[in-house]
Amino acid sequence: MMASAFLVDMVGQTGTVSPDIVSGRLKITKTELASALGLSRDSVSKQSRVASVATQRRLRDVLEIINRVIPWAGSELAAFAWYRSQPLPSFGDQTAEDLVHAGRGEAVKRYLSRIAEGGFA
Repeated sequence: MMASAFLVDMVGQTGTVSPDIVSGRLKITKTELASALGLSRDSVSKQSRVASVATQRRLRDVLEIINRVIPWAGSELAAFAWYRSQPLPSFGDQTAEDLVHAGRGEAVKRYLSRIAEGGFA
């Protein structure tokens, strides 16, 4: 499956990222998804919270990061494993997950863009 299709498939009929689709696709529970996002379970299970700008931003950051890593990792699940566990030297060996929890998803995306263009880690 092409990486860009991964992103398209995560968006529900309302145009928002669907935690149900994401958790199903990554083969994790909503509780695990909330943990990976650095949010409460309510943020991914209560419709009013799912639609919030903050929750949608965090979901999109994570999905964009995973999407960028799929070509290198070989699969969605391997990219998600990378997101959760690979220490990033440029960020004091914090993982992408750690950085997203801290609200630094954009920094991770810039880092991945730099790597893709042949820059240094």
